[in-house]
Amino acid sequence: MAGERVLVAKVGLDGHDRGIKVVARILRDAGFEVIYTGLFQTPDKVAAAAIDEDVDAVGLSMLSGAHMTLAPKVVEKMRERGVDVPVVVGGIIPVQDADKLKALGVAGVLNPGATSDQVVELMRSVIAASRAGAK
Repeated sequence: MAGERVLVAKVGLDGHDRGIKVVARILRDAGFEVIYTGLFQTPDKVAAAAIDEDVDAVGLSMLSGAHMTLAPKVVEKMRERGVDVPVVVGGIIPVQDADKLKALGVAGVLNPGATSDQVVELMRSVIAASRAGAK
C-alpha cells in the first residue's frame, strides 16, 4: 500500500517531540503522507485535525504517563465526530497497559524499543484492517 495519510500528534502537556519527529520521518520514508499537529494538542483538536486532513490513521506519542486517560479520550472524541480510523499509541507505554488500551478502542500499541519496521508494519496493518472492516 502506498499513499496512506497519517496524522501524528502529541496530546496533553508532554513537551518532548523528538521521538514523534523520528516516527514521522520513518513513516514518511515508508511512503506515508504524514501530518504532524505539533505539541500540546487536546483530544478535540486531534479529532478535528483527523477530519480536516481526511487521514487513514492517527498516531499518538505519549511520554507523560497520561496514556490511559488521553488516548481513550482521543478515540472518544473521534467517534463523537464520526471519525472511524484507527488510533495507534506509542511511547512510554507499559506492556501491561497495551490490552487495556485496546479494550478502550486503541487499535495498536508500540512499546519502548519498537523498531522502524514494527512502526511501519503496525500502521499498515491497522489501516488495512480498518479498510477491510469498512467494506
